[in-house]
Amino acid sequence: MSETFAFDTHRFVKNLTESGFTEQQAEALAEEQVALLNSNLATKQDIIASRKDMAAVQKDVVAGRKEVAALQKDVAALQKDVAAVRKDMAALQTDVATLQKDVTALQKDIELLRRETKKDIELLRQETKKDLALIQRDIEAVKSSLIKWIFGGLIAQGGLIVTVVVALV
Repeated sequence: MSETFAFDTHRFVKNLTESGFTEQQAEALAEEQVALLNSNLATKQDIIASRKDMAAVQKDVVAGRKEVAALQKDVAALQKDVAAVRKDMAALQTDVATLQKDVTALQKDIELLRRETKKDIELLRQETKKDLALIQRDIEAVKSSLIKWIFGGLIAQGGLIVTVVVALV
């Protein structure tokens, strides 16, 4: 800070000498006052540098605000995505509940088919012993096919459920 400013040392010394200071004391005090003022006052270069620093800070603030705005948009988009996933999960839960009802109904149907098949077998036993071996083979074949079909269907449904869950996750 080498720039000087207008400080009337003559008037300062004159006032001090009129107040009882010696001229030597007043001049020494005036020199120290000038040095003190010069060391503590900002120069034009200091002000220019401060303005540059402030401009840089302002640019950083503007950039920070843009980043915050972008983050806010990202958060809003993420919130929409979360809401969509929740909606999809609710729909999936409904689908799973429906599938569970369908499986329960299918199990009831299977049980009903088993009972009916047993009744048919009993009637067929009563009708003829001769066709018993053929009928029993046919029933076992039907049972095997039904079970394979049912398990194949259940496995396919399970695979579909797993695929849907994995795709949603």
